Amino acid sequence: MSTAREQPIFSTRAHVFQIDPTTKRNWIPAGKHALTVSYFYDATRNVYRIISIGGAKAIINSTVTPNMTFTKTSQKFGQWADSRANTVYGLGFASEQQLTQFAEKFQEVREAARLAREKSQDGGEFTSPALALSSHQVPPSPLVSTNGPGEEKLFRSQSADAPGPTERERLKKMLSEGSVGEVQWEAEFFALQDSNQRLAGALREANSAAAQWRQQLEAQRAEADRLRQRVAELEAQAAAEPVSVSAGEKEATSQSVEQLEARVQTKDQEIQTLKNQSTGTRDASDATEREETQQKVQDLETRNTELEQQLRAMECSLEEARAERERARVEVGRAAQLLDVRLFELSELREGLARLAEAAP
Repeated sequence: MSTAREQPIFSTRAHVFQIDPTTKRNWIPAGKHALTVSYFYDATRNVYRIISIGGAKAIINSTVTPNMTFTKTSQKFGQWADSRANTVYGLGFASEQQLTQFAEKFQEVREAARLAREKSQDGGEFTSPALALSSHQVPPSPLVSTNGPGEEKLFRSQSADAPGPTERERLKKMLSEGSVGEVQWEAEFFALQDSNQRLAGALREANSAAAQWRQQLEAQRAEADRLRQRVAELEAQAAAEPVSVSAGEKEATSQSVEQLEARVQTKDQEIQTLKNQSTGTRDASDATEREETQQKVQDLETRNTELEQQLRAMECSLEEARAERERARVEVGRAAQLLDVRLFELSELREGLARLAEAAP
């Protein structure tokens, strides 16, 4: 019987890819959704295979040999080459933990395949390595444990006309769509978080620029006050000059006064220029820039509020999607249990028929 000959060892879900046979560089996806990828042990031939079924055909049917190597090319992607199939398979997982579990199981299966080859060459007694592997099997994630075994049993009983394939396919589709929707909601959630952080950074930069403008304005005003004080000191010094009766001293005093008056006028012009710069053009420019900054700040605050509302809405939608996914997972679990019972009954029926056939004369 096929169910007794081939036994599942480990199952997980991943997006399946094959290398482009033309370019040998690009990946070709096997489908839009993640598929169940399983390790199987064939007790009759003492071989291990990696199998993934998509629709009515086998996407992966790779026999594990001791010289195969599974390579992690990123945190969530791994690949291996199959010389018999003349291709390279790639698997994209939902998490790094699932990739690590699959890679560890690949090493275990490869070692078991090596031992099986050595024992078969030596001709010694061989004990099924699948039993040893199952004793330290890494438990898969909840998604794998509920949906994966159901698909393995579907592969093993293709000729048994197992009941309820339409209901099972519907549940499988619901679970796949729920997983894709959850990934999309999470992507939008992280995009909104990044946008919120960028807007907060822009708001901080605008506040810093406004503080710098205020500091420059205060410095200009302090410089204008200092010049006014210097002019007042010069005027007081000019008024305190002693009056001399001699013509030479009077002329020298007159020249000194004229020089002081010229300096005062120059300082007055400088003060007026600084006043115009600090209180006129600068005030107008600062007022315009301040208004623009305030408007930008208000726009940023409004946008931030909108993003927070969208973020809360996304979180609610994500929770609903997760709840729907959990309900679908429970339904799939129930369908898988029902399928297990039906397959067990069918297996007993076949064994009874086989015994009757052997007992018949």
